[in-house]
Amino acid sequence: MSERLSVLKTYKLYVGGKFPRSESGRVYEVTTATSAAGAAGKGTWLANAPLASRKDARDAVVAARKAFGGWSGATAYNRGQILYRVAEMLEGRREQFAAEVADAEGLSKAKATAQVDAAIDRWVWYAGWSDKVAQIAGSSNPVAGPYFNLSAPEPTGVVAVVAPQESSFLGLVSVLAPVIVTGNTAVVVAAERAPLPALSLAEVLATSDLPGGVVNLLSGRTTELAAPLAAHQDVNALDLTGADAESAKELETAAADNLKRVLRPRAQDWTADPGTDRLLAFLETKTVWHPMGV
Repeated sequence: MSERLSVLKTYKLYVGGKFPRSESGRVYEVTTATSAAGAAGKGTWLANAPLASRKDARDAVVAARKAFGGWSGATAYNRGQILYRVAEMLEGRREQFAAEVADAEGLSKAKATAQVDAAIDRWVWYAGWSDKVAQIAGSSNPVAGPYFNLSAPEPTGVVAVVAPQESSFLGLVSVLAPVIVTGNTAVVVAAERAPLPALSLAEVLATSDLPGGVVNLLSGRTTELAAPLAAHQDVNALDLTGADAESAKELETAAADNLKRVLRPRAQDWTADPGTDRLLAFLETKTVWHPMGV
């Protein structure tokens, strides 16, 4: 029997529900974490990931804006169903993601599987919040006069997310899921050194009833991609979780030009209970006055 040729996977960006290569044609090498390779220096070659450009970032923002109306207008129940479907699809691909996370982060198979299981559970957890967040973020306000005064949460819009560098999958899910479950759309810059779990997640999102453009995933140099997103006039909010302290300050300054909401980076244990902070971070409050008719 003749020896088979290896069928190597070609990783691509995820923009507008499609899988384009970078318009620049560039790629960069992704290797295993050095601890997984068992030696100092470069790890074992895994794949060539697309090296996204500023043009790719702008295209992703256009796709996210186009998808925003339909996604924010969907019922909370429907958004929750779709997030739960993502969890279902991931459950069937646990072994693939565990292997990718193990390579990306230098973890044992058991620890990588635990990370993947936690990420799946996190999708389910946020799915459950889809039709409940309004109960903690909205209210009926007492006012003097014959009026009903109601406050209700609404999504901020297009959110650019710099994904965590040290947690390529669980951290990514922990910052992405709360953005989209509340009706926002997202442009995500994957962890620079370990983008493969994020790019594989795109394949799951594409087959999980999530409308194209709701999530757009880019891989490449974090500083190269984050800068145009922070300055982009059609990006409404910025999550700087994966930015280092020096670049975060520059990005926050750029974001101030059109008064973006900014979530600053902070140390975080991704295995801990996520709480509701990230659910509320990218919501606006709309207050409506209505006469009682008396």
